[in-house]
Amino acid sequence: MPSIWLRFSCDTPSVWRDDGTTGLGDGSRTEKDSLRVAAMGEVDHLNAFVGSILCHAEVPAHIRPLLEDVQHELFDLGAELCIPGSTRISEEHVVRLENQLDAINEHLGRLQDFILPGGTVAAAQAHLARTACRNAERALLALSRQDATVNAPLRRYLNRLSDFLFVVARELNRSAGTSDVLWIQRKAQTSGNA
Repeated sequence: MPSIWLRFSCDTPSVWRDDGTTGLGDGSRTEKDSLRVAAMGEVDHLNAFVGSILCHAEVPAHIRPLLEDVQHELFDLGAELCIPGSTRISEEHVVRLENQLDAINEHLGRLQDFILPGGTVAAAQAHLARTACRNAERALLALSRQDATVNAPLRRYLNRLSDFLFVVARELNRSAGTSDVLWIQRKAQTSGNA
């Protein structure tokens, strides 16, 4: 029996030369630097960051399944982008994410200051995921301006997900007994004050 790697490497089409295009899930080909492929790549990048958060043993039991769901939904979102005209993410996903965000936020103190990414390693990685999410949202917005078939809930999902990841970062710090890192405004130094 051939190894899995051998099976996958044999199934990889060698007829495609690297001509600067890539295949989509509907069988069509598009430029590798197209807005659609850029959006797919940003979503994949975001999903990798979410996976890195889940690698930490200290992720609390009430947060872990939520992040696992997010990973699967991001894969579905990427699949929807890969198959133009398909629908996998709905308004129902957006509402569920908002409800989860609100439930987590209930346990957190009201923000009085801006916070910086940091605290625990897992929280810092949640902030990285949040910034990757904003990049994915911008890429998706650019694609939707070019292609009217992009499903509107995709944009809303990514918008709410970045807020969700911000709240998750704060919850990861709280659960670990670590304070959020507060931004302290520093007075501007001028060369005349040296």
